[in-house]
Amino acid sequence: MLARIFRPSKTAMQSGKQKTYDWVLEFEPSAARRPDPLMGWTQTSDTASSQVRLTFDTKEDAVRYAEAHGIAFQLIDPKPAKKIIKAYADNFAFGRKIPWTH
Repeated sequence: MLARIFRPSKTAMQSGKQKTYDWVLEFEPSAARRPDPLMGWTQTSDTASSQVRLTFDTKEDAVRYAEAHGIAFQLIDPKPAKKIIKAYADNFAFGRKIPWTH
C-alpha cells in the first residue's frame, strides 16, 4: 500500500494559512470509488485511503513513521510560494497599464 507524505496547500475559501504547516501521511486508494445503487453516494471498500490521515510536525517524523511501519511512501515537497509585492501608490503610477478611473 502506497502512501503520500505532503504539506497541504491553503484553502481557496480563506486567506489564512492554518493547517498548512503540518505534514500529512495519506494512503493512496487501492480501489476505485463506485456509486451506491440506492442513495447514489460514492463508496469504497478500502477504509485506509478514505478514513486514515495522519499528521506530523515535521517531514522527518512522517518519514520515520512510514519507515518504521514498513509503509512505501512518496514524498512530495511543497513549492515555494510566490510573493507579490504591492504598494498602494502603484494604483496611481504614471506607467500603469490600465488607467485609473473612478
